[in-house]
Amino acid sequence: MRTFARIVLLLLLNLWLTGLIGTFAADWNDFLGPERNGKSQEKIDLAPWGETGPPVVWEKKIGTSYGAPTVANGRLFIFARHGDMARLTCLESSTGNELWRFEYPTDYEDMYGYNNGPRCCPIVDEDRVYIFGADGMLHCVRASDGKGLWEIDTMAQFHVVQNFFGVASAPAVEGELLIVQMGGSPPGSPKDIWGANGRPASNGSGIVAFNKHTGEVVYQIADELASYASPIFTTIDDRRWGFALLRGGLVGFEPQTGEIDFHYPWRHPKIESVNASSPVIADDHVFISESYGIGSSVVKVHPGGYEVVWKDRASRRNKSLELHWNTAIHHEGYLYACSGQRPNGAELRCVALKTGKVTWSQRVDERASLLWVNDYFIYLGEYGRLMLLKCTPEKLEVISQVIPKDKNGSSLVKYPAWAAPVLAGGYLYIRGKDRLVCFDLRSSTE
Repeated sequence: MRTFARIVLLLLLNLWLTGLIGTFAADWNDFLGPERNGKSQEKIDLAPWGETGPPVVWEKKIGTSYGAPTVANGRLFIFARHGDMARLTCLESSTGNELWRFEYPTDYEDMYGYNNGPRCCPIVDEDRVYIFGADGMLHCVRASDGKGLWEIDTMAQFHVVQNFFGVASAPAVEGELLIVQMGGSPPGSPKDIWGANGRPASNGSGIVAFNKHTGEVVYQIADELASYASPIFTTIDDRRWGFALLRGGLVGFEPQTGEIDFHYPWRHPKIESVNASSPVIADDHVFISESYGIGSSVVKVHPGGYEVVWKDRASRRNKSLELHWNTAIHHEGYLYACSGQRPNGAELRCVALKTGKVTWSQRVDERASLLWVNDYFIYLGEYGRLMLLKCTPEKLEVISQVIPKDKNGSSLVKYPAWAAPVLAGGYLYIRGKDRLVCFDLRSSTE
């Protein structure tokens, strides 16, 4: 019996190594993937794309949003604004066929005139989907049929002063908790951040942990306002850690109890500056970055505190990385990301994690997101350009480059393509202004 089991195991391992199984194994159920790090564990034998790029499986007009889709158990979830309704739509991931929808009314208006749709992707945990609207409405929905399970008007409950671009930090499931950047203020505070001259008072709800099944508050911590970056969790030396880059800096905490280990200030003082790039974790090192004037830093963390490994000087013109809304990808001691607050002059860079040294930089003149898979990087530029890259600390190599077109010659992925790419089951999902496109990356293997 043991011999038979060993033979079966070896056969399965061989099939996985040769790519015949395993391509469909990984879901993309969370922001930037299952580990929130922009890296896929799928073993796809990528080959150069043709002139038109990877084959299009399906495309679908969608509502207004900046949020990426998420994929779990053969289902794709996309959150967008349709008229005066915020809608979570569940599609069959391989066909784009709609299975169900959940929606609620919204009157959110962006303070800067950007679109009025959601900024956060849906978060899938077993048979629950969590959505967090730009208006602060937090919902838990059943993944199988779209039935609403609980909801919270966080703006009202925590007296959140409207920030420049509404709510844009994706919640995170950690054990039995749903942990959310909140950043509330005392009752009677000004209604928006301009009315508070950029400095609304806080009420100790920078981070709020809810019971993920009921929506009950378990704890609230941090005398801080929320940012647009999303929290991330990891285990360091057998201890769970949470890291949240809030409006004023990085908070390290123990996620089950909410005990805060440290607060590391990191934000330019001008009123318009924001933190929107999520922390990146490599062992006990945490990287953070912003694009409004102070750049990046790495801290080494330990229970109760941190040590600054390096940081950009605010007075220095050339920073290591200045990340706007994209999050860097860490791979084997190096960070890969698109640096720049504006499209003009934006550069794709490789930076040594422990020193901040830029090993190479390539001007791309657009802000972009990256996804790592099987030692390749998939690049999505904000104007709809897709590239397949091979990146090492020594050089950047462009394998393929394309702007996918529809049958009329128009770009399939229209500006602003600010949602990060999603990869699940060999399919690449890209969203632009008003369309979601599914590409087949498996064809290179076939």
